[in-house]
Amino acid sequence: MIKSAGELVAEAKKQCRLLSAQEAAAIAGGSDEVVVIDVREPGEAAEGKLSGSVNIPRGVLEMKIEKTVPVESTPVLVHCAKGGRAALSACALKAMGYTNVSVIDAAFEDIAKAFK
Repeated sequence: MIKSAGELVAEAKKQCRLLSAQEAAAIAGGSDEVVVIDVREPGEAAEGKLSGSVNIPRGVLEMKIEKTVPVESTPVLVHCAKGGRAALSACALKAMGYTNVSVIDAAFEDIAKAFK
């Protein structure tokens, strides 16, 4: 049986620490060590980006993350446009050995408001 993208995302979210936009903003604002990763495509990120976030598209995350986050225990907050790609990305990072990854499970517009 083929799983839909929605099913894959739902399974991924069950395996992740999910944060609201407000929770994530409080965590990011409270530490200089937190890395915010935007897994949207470059065109999406060009339309609006969180200050201090790093854009690494979902399709190349595994190949590029080590340059941005070389230490597996670094707090990482992952976001996308609505939370689906972020959840899949968080699962991939967890599989790579990262131990402190959370998903900002919100629409980008809400994330941007919370991070102002």
